[in-house]
Order: sequence, then structure tokens, then C-alpha cells
Amino acid sequence: MNDAKPAPDAPPARNGPLAGLRVVELGHYIAGPVCARLLADMGAEVIKIEPPGTGDPFRAWGAAVNGNSVWWSIHGRNKLSVTLDLKKPAALRVLRRLLARADVLVENFRPGQLEKMGLAPAALHADNPRLVIARISGYGQDGPYRDKPAFGAIGEAIGGIRHLTGHPPGMSELPPPRCGISISDDLAGMYAALGVLAAMFEQLRNPAARPGRVIDVSLIESVFSLMEGMLPEYGLFGRVREPAGAAIPTAAPTNTYPCADGAWLCIAGNSDLIFRRLMTAIGRGDLAADPRFADNQARCRNVAELDAAIAAWTRTLPAREAQDMLEAADVPASRLYTIRDCAEDPHFRARGAVTEIADPLLGRVLHMGNVPRFDGWGPDQAIGWPGPAVGAHNETVFQAMLGLDPAELAALREEGAT
Repeated sequence: MNDAKPAPDAPPARNGPLAGLRVVELGHYIAGPVCARLLADMGAEVIKIEPPGTGDPFRAWGAAVNGNSVWWSIHGRNKLSVTLDLKKPAALRVLRRLLARADVLVENFRPGQLEKMGLAPAALHADNPRLVIARISGYGQDGPYRDKPAFGAIGEAIGGIRHLTGHPPGMSELPPPRCGISISDDLAGMYAALGVLAAMFEQLRNPAARPGRVIDVSLIESVFSLMEGMLPEYGLFGRVREPAGAAIPTAAPTNTYPCADGAWLCIAGNSDLIFRRLMTAIGRGDLAADPRFADNQARCRNVAELDAAIAAWTRTLPAREAQDMLEAADVPASRLYTIRDCAEDPHFRARGAVTEIADPLLGRVLHMGNVPRFDGWGPDQAIGWPGPAVGAHNETVFQAMLGLDPAELAALREEGAT
């Protein structure tokens, strides 16, 4: 749908599997922008709408260089930034023109906000019947909790994961910790991107089947979807899974063990063959031959003794040395990586999962590579440019794409709409 001539200062055209897909992002903070960034990383043309002046509030989060957010470099990458004050009627009219030329709208307002702005799906589909609308919110677009406020932490709480990341019963009086990232928002963004791709495939497969879809993704259900077999376990047996700490209750030995240098080593000795190799490596071949540990079920019943034996060995060695010994024995093991370990890891570097790019606002900066990877299309192609300055592409979008003339642009600026 890139049907207009590029502006002189336009960024390079996107390539990749989703090249030609035009996405408008009406999102702030995390979930909606994550969805749009995933689509942009795969080649979609993403136009991010931001308020004039300050832009997305996420630009003020985290560390900064000369007032420019480091986080924004990744969060806004591969996107065109344009400014519109959506409280102004003229700005809404421009947005409607843009959405009439788009394939996808991604929004993460509270339910009902889009309708209050005169942008209800029915109105947008009157302009563009094939527009796919991805709506991300805390609780979803309907249901009794629809209008409650929610952030990522609430998604973790009500979705069930915060209970599971807590300490085992009786082990601590501390509150259950969060996992350290905004996992609810990230998951919701991923599911929304998946929904967009499904809707676009449906249009491609059978154009007459249905026009534009409305996709409804909630933070709480995105987290809840990860609860594996816990729901049928509760429905059939009334079983409520409790926090297990670093262990896996259904597989043994699988845990995280202390090392001599104060670091932690994760070891997964789940299968019978790996278990025997693990016991040999730590000098406990006697346990490999013990009938109490003959299979996984037996090992789960006697896991405390196994964990004590493994920890007695790991405590005598630095984590890296213990990991090397176990890997030499073909036992899955890894130190718990910090971000420094990730950034310096040769495997991450070789696969482009860690890549260095030039950011005009920050200088040389490390970015995570794109996931998934596509053959013949690496991070150099996937990362077209880092997060741009606020309104960096107003000219590209308003003039070259929408065809607004200088008088119209001047009127918009005078009204404060851009």
C-alpha cells in the first residue's frame, strides 16, 4: 500500500516478510508498541502516532543520553514517528485519512476510548472495510472487569503467574517477586501481532470471507494462557499448583544450585540417560544405580536427597567451571546470565541476537536482534533504524503519503494539531 512518492528525508523502504503492510500505532508505554515493533521488525511499515512535543511517555523511561531514552532506541525502532494531538478535530481528520490507507491499526487505549474519539471500529470500517484493528487492554473489551484500570503488574497478579513466582509455602515472609520485566505487556503485544498475522492470512486466503477483523487481547488472558495444565488439573481434581521456587515439581533433578563463587548454576537432569551422566560427572555413580532414583517419578519422590548431593558438588566449584564439566558430560547446564553475560556471549553475538547499531540520538548502541529469524535476512536488514525523534517523519507521512499541501500543514501547525 506504499503508493506515494517518498519524501526527501524518508527513511529507507522496509523489506522482509511483511514489506508492504502498513500499520498505524495508537499506543503508548508497552503492549501496543511491542506489537507494532514486532511487525516492524518483520518488515511492516509502522506509523506511530505521538502527542506533539513530549511524544510517547515511554521516551522518559529508563536511562538517557542527553535526554534521549536508551529504551526508546529499541522500543521505537523501525517506526515512522508522526505527531498528532488527538484532542484536536483537525488531527482526528488526518488520522482518519491515514487509517483509510492502512492495513492494520494497533491500539492499547482503555476500552471505550477509541469510540469516544469517534474512531469506533464500525466508523473506521466504513472508511476502510479491510482494516484489521488490534485492541489491547488490561481486561479486554467486554466482561465485568472491562473498565477497571490495569498495568502489567495487575496482569501478572490476576493472570496467575505472580502466585507461581512466589516463594514455596512457609519459606519466606517476603511478597512474591515479579519476574523483572513487563511480561504481561510483552505477551499481550506478541499475541496481538499473532492475531494481526492470522487476520491478514485470512484476507489473503479468502478475500470474500470477512472484511477487517477486530482483535481483542487482554493482559490478564495473555498471562493466563501460560498456565499449562493447571486449569484442567483444578477442574478435575481441585488441585492448586503452589510456588515451587527454582525447582520443577514434575521433573527431577531440575533446579538451580549455589556455586563456590556465589553464582548460581541451573542444571536439568530430567531424563534417565541424562540423570546417569549427571551422577557420574559429580562423582555419585552410586545414586545412578540406586532404585530410589530409577525413573523420573521415583526421583521426584526423593528429590530432596538428589538436590542436596548436587548442591554439595556445585558448592566446591565456580559456576563457569562446573558448567564446563557438565557440558563436557552432555548434561544441560548454565549459569544464570546477567545482561552483561548476554551481551558478551559469543553465541548471542554469532546469531545476531546481540548486535551493535548507530543511533543518531545515542551513538553506538546494542540492540536485541529480531525474533524469529528468517533465512537470508539477518539483523542488519531487520533493524532499519533505531527509535526516531518525536515527529521525525511528519513530512514523510503527511506530505508524501497523504498528499497534504503546505497550506494544510500550516493550518494544522497553527491549530496545534501537529
